[in-house]
Amino acid sequence: MVGIDARNKNILDTKYTCPKCLLILRDPVQLSTCEYRLCQSCIDTQQGAPIKYPQCQTETPNGQVLLDRGFKSEMQSLPIDCSFCQWSGILNNYQFIRGKKEEHYLTTHHQEAILKVVRHMRSQLLDTKMETDITRTTTAVTSDPALIQLQEFYETLNILAGGIETLNDDGQRISNELLQCHIKLQTLVEDFSQVKLSVEESHSFLEGVKQNQDILNQDLTSLKEKINDMQYVSYDGTFIWKITNFQEKMTDAQSERQASIYSPPFYSSLTGYKMRARLYINGDGNARRTHMSLFFVLMRSLNDPILKFPFAYKVTFCMYDQTPEQRHIIDSFRPDIRSNSFQRPRSEMNIASGIPKFFPLAMIQQEGNPYVRDDTMFIKVMVDFGDMPKTLLPYSLSLNPGLPMHIQHTMIKQEVERRAQQHPESTPVA
Repeated sequence: MVGIDARNKNILDTKYTCPKCLLILRDPVQLSTCEYRLCQSCIDTQQGAPIKYPQCQTETPNGQVLLDRGFKSEMQSLPIDCSFCQWSGILNNYQFIRGKKEEHYLTTHHQEAILKVVRHMRSQLLDTKMETDITRTTTAVTSDPALIQLQEFYETLNILAGGIETLNDDGQRISNELLQCHIKLQTLVEDFSQVKLSVEESHSFLEGVKQNQDILNQDLTSLKEKINDMQYVSYDGTFIWKITNFQEKMTDAQSERQASIYSPPFYSSLTGYKMRARLYINGDGNARRTHMSLFFVLMRSLNDPILKFPFAYKVTFCMYDQTPEQRHIIDSFRPDIRSNSFQRPRSEMNIASGIPKFFPLAMIQQEGNPYVRDDTMFIKVMVDFGDMPKTLLPYSLSLNPGLPMHIQHTMIKQEVERRAQQHPESTPVA
């Protein structure tokens, strides 16, 4: 791309003209050696060759050619006459450059300028015809080639003027159609905005529905848990907790995704204490990663106002050996009645308390251990309200859990009487 063409380029100060393309400077660069300027596109930058100014033949190293932004800014206010039409203005507004002639020819501005010139030329020719009496006889006209050429030129101008007027009419028609299209487009934009607003409102509504659905799902899950808990609820102070998917729960505990799990609630009687167990499979506190920690949790119930607190009854845990060997893991603790864990619950659950080092992890992680079979573990929680002797715990826990509780109690009572007859002098230790 060379410099900028204009009708008045030859009357401008020569400092604004490129000596190479002889047009108005475009993106002027200054040669540091002679301080003259050229168009940036007119300098030869190939292979780092030095730049030679055409007037003084002074050479400037390629690296010392600088874009003159200050001079370019100064040029923006230069007066310019369009080389294609009658437009005049300043360089900053001059956009009809040599590389865009075709675009310019299609503009209404250019068409109006041509029509104005053609009409002026036709008027002058009409005056000339009248002055030269062009309406003479045909013989006279044909004898004068200049008049014949003038007549042809006049007719050509008429045709050109008519064509330009037709183009202008077409241009006006197209402008009207564009205006109608613009109006329709504006209507479509407004309609689109309404549709978009409706979609956003629908999206907000669906989001609200989704949130309500999530809440309902949570309520449903909670209700299912309560129903499941009710299926296994016990009202005699004992509870056998079946823990399924043990390996998955062990992995969750080791990764701390879920450190502990709760048993379903159980009761001491229909109007008694509400309780549950809490198991840290990977251990809790000082027992973490070394032992399973098993705790007792006292829960708030509707019967608490008539119950006695603090809770002071011995709690026994038993992890069942699921083989005929029946080497169950049994451990007990008596509540510390000074602890908040055994006072009347003021929230949903009291702080868990129990046996932090209930069973070594190394043994539970052994392949084929008798306490996890088919990925399932059984733990029995038993609250002793009758001060059962400690020596009777292995016997009571060895009884068939499938027997009704009153039968188990009868069998335990018979065992106590049998032992008393065999050793009348011994006193059972609770």
